[in-house]
Amino acid sequence: MSASVDSSPRPDASGDASESSILVRPARAADLPRVLEVEQAAYSSPWSGAAFETLLPRDGQGVYFRVGVLDGRVVGHGILWMVQDEAELANLAVEPGFRRRGVARHLLDHLLDEAGRSGVARVFLEVRVSNEGAQDLYRSRGFELVGHRRDYYRNPLEDAQILRLDLTPS
Repeated sequence: MSASVDSSPRPDASGDASESSILVRPARAADLPRVLEVEQAAYSSPWSGAAFETLLPRDGQGVYFRVGVLDGRVVGHGILWMVQDEAELANLAVEPGFRRRGVARHLLDHLLDEAGRSGVARVFLEVRVSNEGAQDLYRSRGFELVGHRRDYYRNPLEDAQILRLDLTPS
């Protein structure tokens, strides 16, 4: 564990870092090396650096690419893209040493707020069937199971659950 991880804010009794210590902001080119490190630490089949680079100029134009920062260090990122009134949470990753501190929740809430302000009615995502922690987070925000994708993930091969959140009242 690096020194900057050791010097991070300590979670409060609920397991979250203090509300004021988590900053969610648009990703910048200077963030990409850390974003890639987090991605590689978080996923067995990570996105490439080029994939992230292509999103930077599109931010705010159908794509929201946000980073979560603690103590000046990028420790997570989230990407949501939109088409008309639907959006997909394409990526949400937190550095393993910073999980269960509220970073993913803050990123997700920020992205959902932006989607709602942009007129999005529904948000979809895929999540590994074995990733119960992520499923719990998504359910806590109102996402519901709407389907499955067989063998969606590689490395290891695994099915995905398809979740949906309706942002507009029914």
